[in-house]
Amino acid sequence: MLTPEKEIFSPLNVIGLMSGTSADGIDASLVSIKGHGPRMIVKLLAFASSTYPRKLQAHILQICESGTGPEVCDLNVTLGERFAATALKLIRLSGLTNHDIHLIGSHGQTLYHHSRAPHRSTLQIGEPAIIAERTGVTTVADFRPRDMAAGGEGAPLTPYAHHILFQHKTRSRLIVNLGGICNVTYLPSTMTGGTIAAFDVGPGNMMINSAITHITKGKARQDTNGSTAAKGRINQALLTALSKHPFLKRRPPKSTGREEFGNAYVQRLMRDARRCKMQNEDFVATVTAFTAQAANTSQRFLKGTVDEVILAGGGTKNHTLVKEFRTAFAPISVNTAEAYEWNSKTIEATAFAIMAYQTIHGTPNNLPSVTGADRLVVMGKILPGRSFRLQTRKAVEP
Repeated sequence: MLTPEKEIFSPLNVIGLMSGTSADGIDASLVSIKGHGPRMIVKLLAFASSTYPRKLQAHILQICESGTGPEVCDLNVTLGERFAATALKLIRLSGLTNHDIHLIGSHGQTLYHHSRAPHRSTLQIGEPAIIAERTGVTTVADFRPRDMAAGGEGAPLTPYAHHILFQHKTRSRLIVNLGGICNVTYLPSTMTGGTIAAFDVGPGNMMINSAITHITKGKARQDTNGSTAAKGRINQALLTALSKHPFLKRRPPKSTGREEFGNAYVQRLMRDARRCKMQNEDFVATVTAFTAQAANTSQRFLKGTVDEVILAGGGTKNHTLVKEFRTAFAPISVNTAEAYEWNSKTIEATAFAIMAYQTIHGTPNNLPSVTGADRLVVMGKILPGRSFRLQTRKAVEP
């Protein structure tokens, strides 16, 4: 792989694998990539998802909270097999063969992410050696630690792909990724110039999903189409209290996760809500509105105006959440990535395909202005496939 020089300039078929903080399953994008940095051309060829069984999702979330060493080791192998199976599923759906795939980039499943000094640490599992062995394809994984070793927060990482896919010549854009956690990427127009900014802003689907899981006693894991929130009324007292969360006031670079907005936090809020005799639908409506308003607070940290907002990620399927974003950001235009010819659900997985592509070429793929790292670094660890030979070339900065 990558031995002839022409391979550097010819399109490569790359699979990106992603499972978010909601731990609800794996997304896989197959893309064709050509070029480097802002001049990169990325074309989506196929997409597939694999949903975790409810017991496995519950097991992952339990291990995030209180897992033992043996449990983490076993889960690492279990998820490695599932990531590999999802990649193989995508290859079958695409009509290609394993030999047609040049590279796989896997984010893995985050168990823990502590981004603040002095003890920055992060752990993503889903053993990449298994992915490389089952598919025979060179696999790049474990992206975050190198940025953290260079003084960064190791998050968010998807902004690197956002600036390749969505930067515009005349319009400044705010890309909002609605995964378990919500992060934003500010892309100033290329004509006016400026620094790309990106950071986590608060919960995405995490609080909504947790609330629905508790309300339904595990029978449902998400507010499908936002139907529960649509039946409720926003509780202004609770919304005001949520809006005082200290994370919203912290200046970037910043990242967060289940440690601040996870199950324990939502359970405590729900206990308080029950004491106040709040209806379940009202609670879900309120945390849905909070998710949008938390994202809107990002504007206070931006060095420029926002011309349009682009929503991506699984949360775009929640129609009530999208409606709340339009209310929170009015009069700024808010649309999902579909309006820009991208499937919203594919973008995070595509981001790790892009990062793996840069890793294999020795190209820095972090954004220090976003993560707070001291310098540009090449993130990701390479597990060679069956036909791998590393092409040495001068590193190209993004």
